[in-house]
Amino acid sequence: MTRVLLTDDQPLIRHGLRVLIADHPRLEVAGEAGNGEEAVRLAAQLAPDVVMMDIRMPGMDGIEATRRITASSGTPPKVLVLTTFDDDEYVYGALRAGASGFLVKDMDMDQILTAIEIVAAGDALIAPSVTRRLIAEFAARPAAAQPPPRSVEGITAREEEVLTLVGGGLSNAEIAARLHISVATAKAHIGRLLTKLDARDRVQLVIMAYESGLVTPPRV
Repeated sequence: MTRVLLTDDQPLIRHGLRVLIADHPRLEVAGEAGNGEEAVRLAAQLAPDVVMMDIRMPGMDGIEATRRITASSGTPPKVLVLTTFDDDEYVYGALRAGASGFLVKDMDMDQILTAIEIVAAGDALIAPSVTRRLIAEFAARPAAAQPPPRSVEGITAREEEVLTLVGGGLSNAEIAARLHISVATAKAHIGRLLTKLDARDRVQLVIMAYESGLVTPPRV
């Protein structure tokens, strides 16, 4: 059973998520938090598998709460960010803070439940279409807000190609087709990138590709 901690400053949203999760045979609500401070405390106390984290809350926001939860000792829970993506400029900061992905608040119910299970299983929730949209969001920021390029060392030329394609939003199958390799080989390259770059998941690979300058998103 996957235990979920709900974090949102709006009781109505928490109630809706609780009702949704209650009907799922493999998920249960471990607790509810109304702000970041409470989320950090309950995550340590209740040891949930997944924390669903709103970003904009009074007091400690979701980004700082995510940073503290994912940096905790032992095996911290996975964090799924709740966002209104179209106008939320904090998604990137939440991913850098250690979130394993994000949910858009108006997603279909089945997609939300699937997302929780994906992240609980150890995978990052960052579908290719979502990756492309994130990159477009990064590109829309003022130049001063862009992080300085950082080097990516210790990887082969082929792995750099794969990292660039991951950052560009391609799926494993699309990477395999682009490089004329098998899907299994593409997965193996990504696995080695995760190890060499000490990246937690595919989300971090996307961020590294962006921050290193391997991916240069078009200005929008």
